[in-house]
Amino acid sequence: MDNKLQEEILKRRTFAIISHPDAGKTTITEKLLYFGGAIRDAGTVKGKKTGKFATSDWMEIEKQRGISVTSSVMQFDFNDCRINILDTPGHQDFSEDTYRTLMAVDSAVMIVDAAKGIEAQTLKLFKVCRMRGIPIFTFINKLDRQGKEPLELMEELEEVLGIQSYAMNWPIGMGKEFLGIYDRFNHRIEQFRTDEAERFLPLDEEGELAVDNSMKETSYYTQAIEDIMLLNEAGNDFDKDKVLSGDLTPVFFGSALTNFGVQTFLETYLQFAPTPQPRMTDVEEEVNPLNEDFSGFIFKIQANMNPAHRDRIAFVRIVSGKFERGMTVTLARTGKTFKVTQSTQFLADDRETVETAVAGDIIGLYDVGNYQIGDTVVGGKKAFNYEKLPQFTPEMFVKVTAKNVLKSKHFHKGILQLVQEGAIQYYKTLHTEEVILGAVGQLQFEVFEHRMKNEYNVDVRMEPIGSKVARWIENEEEVKESMTGPRSMLVKDRYDHYVFLFENEFATRWFQDKYEHIKLYNLL
Repeated sequence: MDNKLQEEILKRRTFAIISHPDAGKTTITEKLLYFGGAIRDAGTVKGKKTGKFATSDWMEIEKQRGISVTSSVMQFDFNDCRINILDTPGHQDFSEDTYRTLMAVDSAVMIVDAAKGIEAQTLKLFKVCRMRGIPIFTFINKLDRQGKEPLELMEELEEVLGIQSYAMNWPIGMGKEFLGIYDRFNHRIEQFRTDEAERFLPLDEEGELAVDNSMKETSYYTQAIEDIMLLNEAGNDFDKDKVLSGDLTPVFFGSALTNFGVQTFLETYLQFAPTPQPRMTDVEEEVNPLNEDFSGFIFKIQANMNPAHRDRIAFVRIVSGKFERGMTVTLARTGKTFKVTQSTQFLADDRETVETAVAGDIIGLYDVGNYQIGDTVVGGKKAFNYEKLPQFTPEMFVKVTAKNVLKSKHFHKGILQLVQEGAIQYYKTLHTEEVILGAVGQLQFEVFEHRMKNEYNVDVRMEPIGSKVARWIENEEEVKESMTGPRSMLVKDRYDHYVFLFENEFATRWFQDKYEHIKLYNLL
């Protein structure tokens, strides 16, 4: 591999932002894009009256509710690094989409609300990162409002998440009395709401303010100095290797809404975040990013990002080598080769044709129905598959029909496309072929209904059939229809595999006791 390409790959930093809804994830994404020069106006994200929304929230339902329900990709340059941010859905009903997104990144930034601490969805996503050994950087947000004591937040991080933490900076005051942050890493104090010329104040060798400033007279400054002394004596030591192995999280305090502490966080993050990491194939061979041959995997498919064109885009994480528009690639699952002429990159709210991209980058390939989530694309002579992406077992099910039977063609086309995005799962009854959709949470059905109406002009009727226990079958050939009953419905999934939908856990156990030879299994 030539040195220039190697240099380009090592400049990449690809991360996802994870948090509980409303912790400020979309706001911080917008501020990061602002620093990268990708957007000119960092407006209040949740200020619905202003009509300003973060560039990542492109879907109409997201704007109406002020939530993220899809994973968007944004790219920008900063301090000689090329940064790919994946903004994940904050809502728990979309945890499967988030889970797959986390397979495509090399590190994660966890946003914590200073008033609420560690919340349920944060904990769930954090566990996924730990499972994959992804380095985690923590930004404790909303210091401009009253919240929990900083030491209490640090303790909560360690106890609830079971990870060591190191405070890179420390708040001086909070809420209306928020004066700034004591920057341990850069050995300075950053003042809140002040002129740019006075923003940074130097510290002396003892770690105290080296210049006269009214802040010195406050009890908040005194408290911060005492806390810092305690952290220096009894806290964890900073260890870059532990950060990279996911065993220690660097913690930053700030306020995304007022744009305070975000730039300091970004500059420090880039010094310690990992470059593109190797990925495993399904036969447990490691593929190095610096391998010359292009390869990547599809972790997301999104239909209709542009309402003017009924487009579908497959999001590809490039794992190795270099992508060039017009190159011939092989889709490993089918063995088909084709020329890639339409490809796109995401620069904030703009999409532009990408001519070249390298390992660590996320590109979009226009899709006419060739791709599936989890597919591997390779540019070299040797075709292989990356390890499978996770799929969740749905818990809620609805029967779906078109209100207007004349629109059945649009109905089936819409369902097929939205199912391929992976948020909802498709099943059909054996003889009547009625459509049943499964999802992890109710919001997915609401988004489905909204998009069918707005993107495919089809009103749907959804009849809840309640929560079911879905189980796939290892030895399908031994299944007989006579095994079904009022508590066990036999359906087929979109791949034509048999699936039992049991009424509850009791019905599942009863079935397994009666038909011991049938081997059932569930997804994640």
